[in-house]
Amino acid sequence: MTEVSAASRRWTLVATILGSSLSFIDGTVVSVALPALQSDLRATITDVQWIIEAYALFLGALILVGGSLGDQFGRKRMFVAGVVVFTGASIACGLAGSTRVLIQARAIQGIGAAFLVPGSLAIISATFDGPARGRAIGTWSGFSAITTAAGPIAGGWLIEHVSWRMVFFINVPIAAIVLWLSRRYMHESRDASRRSRIDAAGATLAVLGLGAVVDALLEWPRVGATASIVTTLVVGIVLLCGFVIVEQRVAEPMVPLGLFESRTFSLANLLRLLLYGALAVVFWLVPLDLIQIQHYTPTAAGAAFLPFPILMFVLSRWSGGLVSRIGSRLPLTAGPLITAAGLALYAWPGIGGSYWTTFLPAVAVLGLGMAVVVAPLTTTVMTCVGADHSGVASGVNNAVSRVAGLLAVALLGIVLVRAFEARVNPALDRLTLPDAARASLDRELPRLAGAVVDSIAPASRDAVRAAIDESFVHAFRVVMIAAALVACAAAAAGAFMPSAAASRA
Repeated sequence: MTEVSAASRRWTLVATILGSSLSFIDGTVVSVALPALQSDLRATITDVQWIIEAYALFLGALILVGGSLGDQFGRKRMFVAGVVVFTGASIACGLAGSTRVLIQARAIQGIGAAFLVPGSLAIISATFDGPARGRAIGTWSGFSAITTAAGPIAGGWLIEHVSWRMVFFINVPIAAIVLWLSRRYMHESRDASRRSRIDAAGATLAVLGLGAVVDALLEWPRVGATASIVTTLVVGIVLLCGFVIVEQRVAEPMVPLGLFESRTFSLANLLRLLLYGALAVVFWLVPLDLIQIQHYTPTAAGAAFLPFPILMFVLSRWSGGLVSRIGSRLPLTAGPLITAAGLALYAWPGIGGSYWTTFLPAVAVLGLGMAVVVAPLTTTVMTCVGADHSGVASGVNNAVSRVAGLLAVALLGIVLVRAFEARVNPALDRLTLPDAARASLDRELPRLAGAVVDSIAPASRDAVRAAIDESFVHAFRVVMIAAALVACAAAAAGAFMPSAAASRA
């Protein structure tokens, strides 16, 4: 390992913390911004989903490629490139005048993050060694938790007092600091043993396959199961099958399928897929409910999530030692069940009521459940494979988390829209609105709770607003119960886990 001065190590750590925080903050702040940008850009619920999905698609599909490129061509080089691409796309997001432009910019953000996220930890591992490496990673993790907690609150304040566009522009000064520190203090590193070609075929099939599946699922509620939708879905599935075939045959695959021969590794990643899919629904829908239905300010909506990262931060050290003391099966079963209870609690509140008796119990139980499971899950994955595969195992772990959210938002979005339509249409029919008013309202309903009812006569406006709000709460409850069932399925995967953390199939 090249000798690096203490100052270079210290400021390199700062650069990686700030760099990775760009992605961490973006993942939470954008959710709080969704109601404001939906109103400003007159976006439908499908548009809102695509704003989330475009970023998750490219990040989830390319994050392993980003890590491999860093190993081969220089981690600093790829990290800096990721920061530049991410920041340029953030500026484009802030300037977007339409949902189409915003979605395209979000996709480019995802590409930048795919280089940025894996590079941060790889650079820390290459810069520090021995006990210092563990302390550096711990510091990185701690500050990541802090930025995750502070991001929605700070972002909510900016949305409330300036504009939703500021949640993207705030990335610019942070990125400028990262780039300056990287150029001044960061040393280049690479893995000299990595000489093979990048798995371009695998990456292409992953992006196209996931993109086709998600596109079909997001458009399904709007147009129904038409021939084009079914064809797109089938094409996506075929492309993903092609991805599996390619990964079996290339010399150095993006996802080494041999890792899944381990029963522990397979079950752990199935658990992660289900659990993180259920969790993604919370960060997508809860801000919409809090701001559009409960009339929280964006700042208050961001603060409503604060117990979650606090519990994760406070309990992570304790939960990290559970596997060595009691094995993996119990925490990987109990944690998802507690998480499922938290998700089910989100289905309890109606319209109105104090945060302390409505949403706080849900987020607190959710945070407790995730705190119990996250560290043991990561430990289990990293100890069930050999040390020479630890890097790629970590990458697969990260990619599964991203793909989980991508698929869950698409699939449960269908449930949300169908449940909303099943409740709102009969409610509006009972109001016997004039044909012109009903036609105008039908054009607004694809926005769900964001529907504007100003065109409705004042005498009927309150009743229409109530019908829409109550229908959204109904659909919200249905989705949260569905997400809780998904978390219970994750618990079932944990229950079949071999009790010894290091066991191999």
